[in-house]
Amino acid sequence: MSRDAGQLVCVGRVSEWKSPESRKVVVGDRAVVVVRIEDDFYALGDVCSHANFSLSEGDIYVDDLEIECWKHGSTFSLLTGKPQCLPATKSVAVYDVTVDDGRVWIEVRS
Repeated sequence: MSRDAGQLVCVGRVSEWKSPESRKVVVGDRAVVVVRIEDDFYALGDVCSHANFSLSEGDIYVDDLEIECWKHGSTFSLLTGKPQCLPATKSVAVYDVTVDDGRVWIEVRS
């Protein structure tokens, strides 16, 4: 991952996360939900595109690689950020995640 592609931000150590677990982190003015499933980490914009509710409070669907908005039930792909069911119709941002030396890093682009 190139440093000029975006800003790398450490969001914690791997050992601090359970599996499955989601956690909201704030990077600058952005809220990001980081999800751990087994040894994999995913990062999405934390705010549901349908309404202003935190995705980090929703259920994680491990087999489908989705997270649910707890308020209205829309689920979002952890891989693409695309909504998988209504009422949400717009995608949320997806961030690249890297694990290096026991730390979890997300790449935030301007």
